[in-house]
Amino acid sequence: MNRKVLKVLEYDKILKKLEERASSSLGKRLALELVPYTDIEAVKQSQKETSDAVNCILRKGSPPLGGIHDIRNLIRRAEAGGILNPGELLKIADVLRASRNLKGYLTRDKIEMDDTNTVLFLCGGLGTNKALEDRLNQAIESEDTLSDYASPHLASIRRSIRRMQESIKDRLNSIIRSQQNKKFMQDAVVTMRGDRYVIPVKQEHRNQIPGLVHDMSSSGATLFIEPMAVVEANNEIRQLLNKEAQEVERILMEFSGEVANISDMLSTNVELLARIDFIFAKARLSLDLNCTEPVFNTDRRLVIKKGRHPLIDPEVVVPIDIELGNSFSTLVITGPNTGGKTVTLKTTGLFVLMAQAGLHVPAAENSEMCVFREVFADIGDEQSIEQSLSTFSSHMTNIVHILNNIDENSLALFDELGAGTDPTEGAALATAILDILTERDIRTMATTHYSELKLYAMTAERVQNACCEFDIETLKPTYRLLIGVPGRSNAFAISKRLGLSGDIIKRAHSFLKGEDIQFEELLSDIQKNRIATEKEREEAERARNEIEKIKEMSIESRRKIEKEKETIINQARQEARRILLDAKREADEIMDKLKELEKNYRQAVQEHEIISIKHNIRQKVNELEQQLSESVLPRKGFADPPKDLKPGDSVMILNLNRKGTVLDTPDKDGQVQIQAGIMKIKMHISQLRYVDEQKDVVDSIGSSGYTRIKTVSICPEIDVRGNNIEEATVKLDKYIDEAVVAGLHEVSIIHGKGTGALRKGIHEFLRSHAHVLSFRLGKYGEGETGVTIVKLR
Repeated sequence: MNRKVLKVLEYDKILKKLEERASSSLGKRLALELVPYTDIEAVKQSQKETSDAVNCILRKGSPPLGGIHDIRNLIRRAEAGGILNPGELLKIADVLRASRNLKGYLTRDKIEMDDTNTVLFLCGGLGTNKALEDRLNQAIESEDTLSDYASPHLASIRRSIRRMQESIKDRLNSIIRSQQNKKFMQDAVVTMRGDRYVIPVKQEHRNQIPGLVHDMSSSGATLFIEPMAVVEANNEIRQLLNKEAQEVERILMEFSGEVANISDMLSTNVELLARIDFIFAKARLSLDLNCTEPVFNTDRRLVIKKGRHPLIDPEVVVPIDIELGNSFSTLVITGPNTGGKTVTLKTTGLFVLMAQAGLHVPAAENSEMCVFREVFADIGDEQSIEQSLSTFSSHMTNIVHILNNIDENSLALFDELGAGTDPTEGAALATAILDILTERDIRTMATTHYSELKLYAMTAERVQNACCEFDIETLKPTYRLLIGVPGRSNAFAISKRLGLSGDIIKRAHSFLKGEDIQFEELLSDIQKNRIATEKEREEAERARNEIEKIKEMSIESRRKIEKEKETIINQARQEARRILLDAKREADEIMDKLKELEKNYRQAVQEHEIISIKHNIRQKVNELEQQLSESVLPRKGFADPPKDLKPGDSVMILNLNRKGTVLDTPDKDGQVQIQAGIMKIKMHISQLRYVDEQKDVVDSIGSSGYTRIKTVSICPEIDVRGNNIEEATVKLDKYIDEAVVAGLHEVSIIHGKGTGALRKGIHEFLRSHAHVLSFRLGKYGEGETGVTIVKLR
């Protein structure tokens, strides 16, 4: 691609945005070096890279890209036997850490990635060496210093140095603090000169402190003396420091050798990390600009949907639809100045460059792009005083270059084609240039103010008009591109609104040719018709949306009716079940009391009498259940049905416990249609009562009363050890009912192992119980044969 065209279309500014989103110097370099590809397979692969990285960010969050350094020079030095310093080894450790983090980035959670994901493939190629990474981080304290953990010998040497230093400082402190020497000291401090500990002595008392003079103050009043008492100790420290330096050098050499051993892996990692950083920079740019991956075709067709120029403020940019290459190969764009014609050209050219560079474009889904071998652009004023080129000459020089090098696999963009010279000749030249390019089937876009080009576009085959819409009322462009409609310059209307005298405008009209006036009037009529059609289309769209909304509301209303109906029926069933269980609980309490009587008076009461009493109680319970069922779900004939029902009567629906309004008279079967809330239902008249009558019935039912079941916490297991079979089955019957009401699906019965008689009796009881779905003995850890696990319906 021509560098000049890349600059004219502001492709370099896109690369700057891309560079800002890279995390490392390696990634930034790749971003700035990115150029559009001309091979469609390379373009598709690059686009896939970007899409894969976007997918990774959306599914797994931002990748860990910290610690990526360009360590290629360090690797080469280590391979040559050089010694890397602590700071350089830290960079090696950073790269190893970055490689390990990125390798784990795609596997740190359970979200599966597509095996064809490019980022997954690149991260999978990264090598790791956790052992060396940990040792480097442990051994290096800062960019200049190794820690004591680098080796036991280094730690030992440093301990000896610290002991000697403390010993020397103690001895020197005793010297400067002694009453005898205080008057000789300039300051009561211990300091250092070079790597030797010294004390500050007054010049006049030089001979009072025997030792070596290492320095003198700038005034000459103070001498820094190393007393003879610590000379030998300082010498020992010097020897220890030499040993420390030798040990540090040995450790650094050892680490450098290990780096050399994995140099191939590190070199590969650097290349992969740079590529990964660059790909994620493309993904972040796509997400920040709200871009999409375009669809590529081989028909040299451009279909940009809701395209937004990426360098214009997202708050003010107006999306435009651009089409080129379907039924026409040349698009002539007209309209007033500042209307958006040049922005349309630049948007098209920049989208082509971005797409071919593997970058997503800021447009709607399913926008179509193709791959051009070259993009040519003649945009902007390029007059040159040094080369004695006028505006027209500079444009024509560029156009000549374009015509000499362009082919059918190129895109040509012309801004104000033929401008800068006599309008008649300029229009003729522009028409000829467009005609030649159209004959060669070259994809071309050109902006112009010439009416001749508008006529040419209206009459020539495979040439289409387009205009940038302009609001006459506000004198502001809307920046919408309208394909198929030639634009007007609106010079007279704009001048009048800006205050130009009406006489001048009228006189200007008189200088227009008849055909020009007719043409402008034709354009005006076209524009009015288009506006009217647009309004009608918008009205039709609004009507369609309203119909869809009403349809959705109808579906939702029907859904609510069904849901409410089901809820009411379920509530009635639950109410009935609660009443039945309450009655059963009361009966069980009576049975418990009877058992106590049975134990206390077993000798006085015969066994057959007790059984008879139990039978009678169970029969009473069953009768009570039947009565309660009938009271909750009344049957026909429960009471006298209302007579002479007519539309508009208010009634109570007994089995739903809801008020309703009669919609029509009962049919021959006694069925009548009722409006209950949002539901229309048919009910038999026996299930209906006038509202006043129902009030008495409800009061009567309410006064009779019944105890509701309180919500209690039911334990998921019951222990029946120590009970006989009859006692156990009574307890189990009550417990299973309560467990079902509480919503338990599985319970455990602890009956113990023993002889197995209790277990056998319980199993017989469970086989015939209505609420038991299945049961089994416990497994290992559940109690084995001493426990039965029951699944409830």
